[in-house]
Amino acid sequence: MLRIGCVKYLNARPLIYGWSGAVDFDHPAALCRKLEHGHLDVALVSSLEYLRRPIYRIVDGVSISAHGAVYSVIVAHNEDLSRAQEIDIDPASETSVALLRCLLRHRGLHPRLVRNTDLQSVRPAELHSAESAIVESSTETGTADSMSAGRTGQRPVFHLLIGDQAIRFRAKHGERFHYWDLAKTWTKITSLPFVFAFWLIRPEIENAKEIADKLRALRDRNVASIEELALSNRKYLRRSAENIIGGTFSLISVKAKKPGCANFIVVVF
Repeated sequence: MLRIGCVKYLNARPLIYGWSGAVDFDHPAALCRKLEHGHLDVALVSSLEYLRRPIYRIVDGVSISAHGAVYSVIVAHNEDLSRAQEIDIDPASETSVALLRCLLRHRGLHPRLVRNTDLQSVRPAELHSAESAIVESSTETGTADSMSAGRTGQRPVFHLLIGDQAIRFRAKHGERFHYWDLAKTWTKITSLPFVFAFWLIRPEIENAKEIADKLRALRDRNVASIEELALSNRKYLRRSAENIIGGTFSLISVKAKKPGCANFIVVVF
């Protein structure tokens, strides 16, 4: 049986919804470790994992990428970024942390990046079916309450937020915070898109082309009914559904995005 893993964020739903077998839904850093250690055969993981270990095969034609602003990879802050002495980071996404380091360096800023293990996204996930994850994700408790102590007027707050927790935080706090959109800044600086994640297949897997074809077909099927898929998550958060419909994350060819990856590896390493 194929062991497949996928990030458990809302923007990945069009790439996995309807998969017939079991799916290990977890967070980016955890999936990278499982793929590296051979506990998974295929996984939708961060682009940084491939740059560090280019032994995998990429499923071409599918990526979570952005050319400009996104809604869910942000630094939430209530004071000017130039005043930040430290930024709480989510250790679940190494790619977003690496991107943040690059952009801070470009701005001449050098705050300490502090791992915040209280964020919900670092808690272990369990094995689910692709369909059940849609329902379960809609009932998860957000992290906005645990961060509400940092509202404007109390203490300086600088938080890197990714995925569903970023969506929840913005929905709860709205204009009480400023939001530094990392993908938008990257594109403004480089004029290139940014690739957050793609499917990677371990090198020993023999039927890689067959797996890749199935994942592309699944993507095509879900993108063709993207509005229906988004609306099925309406109870989760209305704004999230609108973002999927509007294409906040572009589900497009990895080939077209490789220049963005190449530039990122030059900057990071």
